[in-house]
Amino acid sequence: MASAAWARIVITPAEAETLISQHLVCLPIESLPLPQCMGAVLRENVYAERDQPPFDRVAMDGIAIDSSAWKAGRRKFRVEGLQAAGDPYRKLATAEDCLEVMTGAVLPHGCDTVIPSEQLKLSDGVAEVPDAEVRSGQNVHKRASDGRQGDLLLEAGALLRAPEIAVAASAGMSRIRVSSQPTMLVISTGNELIEPGEPILDYQIRRSNSYGVAAALRQRGFLRVADDHLPDDMATLLERLRLHLHTHDVLILSGGVSMGRYDLVPKALEELGVRLVFHRIAQRPGRPMWFGITEGGPAVFALPGNPVSTLVCLGRYVLPALYQAMGLREQRLERIAIAEPVEFKAPLTSFLPVVVEYDDWGRPWAVPKPTNGSGDFSSLAGTDGFVELPPGPNVWPKGFVTRIYRW
Repeated sequence: MASAAWARIVITPAEAETLISQHLVCLPIESLPLPQCMGAVLRENVYAERDQPPFDRVAMDGIAIDSSAWKAGRRKFRVEGLQAAGDPYRKLATAEDCLEVMTGAVLPHGCDTVIPSEQLKLSDGVAEVPDAEVRSGQNVHKRASDGRQGDLLLEAGALLRAPEIAVAASAGMSRIRVSSQPTMLVISTGNELIEPGEPILDYQIRRSNSYGVAAALRQRGFLRVADDHLPDDMATLLERLRLHLHTHDVLILSGGVSMGRYDLVPKALEELGVRLVFHRIAQRPGRPMWFGITEGGPAVFALPGNPVSTLVCLGRYVLPALYQAMGLREQRLERIAIAEPVEFKAPLTSFLPVVVEYDDWGRPWAVPKPTNGSGDFSSLAGTDGFVELPPGPNVWPKGFVTRIYRW
């Protein structure tokens, strides 16, 4: 079915996810210094610079010997020198001698085994080895035992976390090609919204949605996040949104998308040439969500203004879409069992806030923490995320396994 037709009907969360995916444009590539790549998505393969380890590596502090001497009955070895990590190769002069070695050092030439310090008696430059099993290759991390030069270490599409950054560094990569971070604008709409810290009247409320959305984005490494507040005025909406559509990759709005007299956002966006993909999803909370695209311009996510709806739609649709646009190869689906029965009567997909707790066997459980409606954002404090439950009416039993979305 054409996207224009989809836009006029209430769709399921899965259909909304598919439509967003079909209309996303992959973000461009940039080359960044390695320290700036945490949280980015890799857009090139990374190959091993050398064998790993690149030499026979000493795995414990002790002495390095030629095991044939020990097998011939020798138990005392003169310490002829030290092989420290980072030093060039030393060569054992005779099989009757040994070299003191440090963890991480190259295994000296002429040696094939390492005896740990705790198994030695050292006195007057002589190391005495008690009777114990000594075999060739012990306590030696053999060259190329972890990987060969040219092996694929990281595949394009990987999310760069601490382990991946370390792997890239080990491959000698001082800069790597990653997805360019999108420039994003978080916009809240409404005449009733007042900034924290400013005087407030009885009939006004604090502007909080934009702070929550921006925090969620920055928590995941998105740093190019700006903010704006627009009134419920068509002329102002058209003027400011026109500017923002030309200067950002992604717009995330909250408020003004329902059916009221002052829900002006959909009309303003369409007048500015943003093509509607869908408006309204069969879910609770967050039913009025709106999504549209521009030709060669930003994607626009217009989320319902109730705070719980805003954060749920952000976690369910916006964040996964951003990672897809950055070329993330796969997004992990975390599943969890609910800790108690949940009844849901509406024929809508339900998003239920939860706290993750662990039982005596270490198994995670999602403990329901329902809010008092989609405006009850205070109840979200201390929760870990939300689970997705199929449309009702039904009672979902304890142990029902479903997907969890972390805040």
